[in-house]
Amino acid sequence: MSTAQRREGRNPLPPLRETRGGQSLLCAVLGGGDIHGNLRQRNQISIIGVHSEKFCSKIMEAGNRGFSKMAVIGCLMVVVAMAMAAIVSADSSQPLIVKTVKGKKMCDRGWECKGLSIYCCNMTISEYFQTYQFEDLFSKRNTPVAHAVGFWDYHSFITAAALYQPHGFGTSGGKLTQMKEVAAFLGHVGSKTTCGYGVATGGPLAWGLCYNKEMSPSQDYCDDYYKYTYPCTPGAQYYGRGALPIYWNYNYGTTGEALKVDLLSHPEYIEQNATLAFQAAIWRWMTPVKKGQPSAHDAFVGNWKPTKNDTLAKRFPGFGTTMNVLYGDNVCGQGDVDSMNNIVSHYQYYLDLMGVGREEAGPHEVLTCAEQVPFNPSAPKSSSSN
Repeated sequence: MSTAQRREGRNPLPPLRETRGGQSLLCAVLGGGDIHGNLRQRNQISIIGVHSEKFCSKIMEAGNRGFSKMAVIGCLMVVVAMAMAAIVSADSSQPLIVKTVKGKKMCDRGWECKGLSIYCCNMTISEYFQTYQFEDLFSKRNTPVAHAVGFWDYHSFITAAALYQPHGFGTSGGKLTQMKEVAAFLGHVGSKTTCGYGVATGGPLAWGLCYNKEMSPSQDYCDDYYKYTYPCTPGAQYYGRGALPIYWNYNYGTTGEALKVDLLSHPEYIEQNATLAFQAAIWRWMTPVKKGQPSAHDAFVGNWKPTKNDTLAKRFPGFGTTMNVLYGDNVCGQGDVDSMNNIVSHYQYYLDLMGVGREEAGPHEVLTCAEQVPFNPSAPKSSSSN
């Protein structure tokens, strides 16, 4: 794959079979290929593509047996008409509404980017990141030895993401920035839910989303310091659950308040509903831990402008600072430790699989938090862990 293709986030086109009369080109398009790299249209005609592969082969056989050219062309025109109807139908399922509000262009893209937003004028996540790519990133999650077989899927991710796309999740900047943010977020997710190891089949980075909960909790993670604000529910256990695992009663409490779900009473909801698990993780990604600090999203896409103190603390916009926001000194400020390098490796691996290329991840000081001073140093007593 060329550097230009990776930068644009496009996959190289499949070779077309050579046949008579240019039939191979038409059949490749109808069969799901896309000579213009338009991933959205490729998905939209995929239903027709399932059947058109055989149909096209029959047409080519007919041409080879000397059937009337007019008959063959007539059959081809019918299939083209069906494909075009499917495209029009699929495009109309998410009508684009454009309005100007206070001098700014605002858009509504239907279910995936609902409500007038500047971000909805950009590509939506499903237009550049689709089911087959999700399957590539998490290729081992449903193997028999995984611990959350059948739980995680693309539909749950895209449904959860739809709530945050109007706020810029995966819709900020151009296509390259958008793809990088999805890779960055999922890089964190993959590293925190992996059961991969050095000699695992497919390599250690192919095993993201292997877990949806902590398997052998060492405690119930109930902190009585928060007994008046986030009191522990009798019998509830607040061990790690989710795509970006949530620990401790107060974290379940704040997440539940934001999502309008009673996670303090029912923390188990996170391990029972993949869409909710992704939703909680994206909320964490989009939300600052403290006022005056960036969210992981803002730190990544460049919305956050570092202060002089941030610069002195070696905190710069980029992937490294997302680790600082999410994990603090559990990962950052300790040099090139394994816990940090594992997260970075997942991000780079996903960039490669998505066709962006790891060279787009940036230099070491942007990619890592090895030398960064944590935003929120750990208190002397044990708090949440990630």
